[in-house]
Amino acid sequence: MRLLFVCVENSCRSQMAEGFASAWGADAWSAGSKPSGVVNPKAIAAMAEVGIDLSTHRSQSVEDVAHGTFDAVVTMGCGDACPAVAATRVRDWDLPDPKHMDPVAFGAVRDRIRAEVVALIEEIKRDRDARDPT
Repeated sequence: MRLLFVCVENSCRSQMAEGFASAWGADAWSAGSKPSGVVNPKAIAAMAEVGIDLSTHRSQSVEDVAHGTFDAVVTMGCGDACPAVAATRVRDWDLPDPKHMDPVAFGAVRDRIRAEVVALIEEIKRDRDARDPT
């Protein structure tokens, strides 16, 4: 299962989504339409709270990772700034950018991302099982 998560800076939302999806076995990537070059320390701390290490991740451009076709590409509120990438599914999770939020609000965005990632992975698995029930 190949997944790509895209936000503007690739420093918070898309990084957290990649972290969750990778932890659940997906071949997950994240990228930014205008990458900041760094992963937000708040995102690293928020994910560490749930046992996922983003400390070795780096912020990168969509052009750096958008090769081949993905099972899903999810944008996270970047609107027109996100370029088109080949995918079976395209979603936009209109999530607020948590970079200036306090830790509690940041954690709420993280938890919403976790729920969205779980639902997406379950949807893809259901669709695969329906096509090939063996």
